[in-house]
Formats: sequence, structure tokens, C-alpha cells
Amino acid sequence: MINLDERYHSYLDGRKKMRIDGIEEQVQAYGWHCDGNDIKGHYVTTENFKLFYNMEGIFTNMVALNELAQTSR
Repeated sequence: MINLDERYHSYLDGRKKMRIDGIEEQVQAYGWHCDGNDIKGHYVTTENFKLFYNMEGIFTNMVALNELAQTSR
């Protein structure tokens, strides 16, 4: 299993940033995501996006946070 703290903790203080489509984004949170039964991978939340990765750490998809806010209402 991937050690998320080892991979992302250094991004939380804001000095390191992720580059998404050429724009630097500060990491705000990270953790595991599941389907209700099994852990499917992990996520990383930045200022504007939530990125999803599978259990091998391979990027699967990205959702803009403003889209998540609209679908949650």
C-alpha cells in the first residue's frame, strides 16, 4: 500500500505545489477513497481540484471542486 504521508505531507505547508495544466496548485488534503466496501485508491485535494488515483498510484480522473459543490446540493 502506498504511504500517503511520505508522498504528500511535504506539500501541505504550501512551499511545494502540484502543477496541473501548467498552473501551480497548493495541496489542501489527501486520503483514501472507497466504494463503500473496498478501498479503491487515494485522492488529493488542491485549491481547485480533487484528483483521484488507483491503488497503484496511477492517476484516474480529476474533478473541479466547483463541479463537486454543484452536484452536492
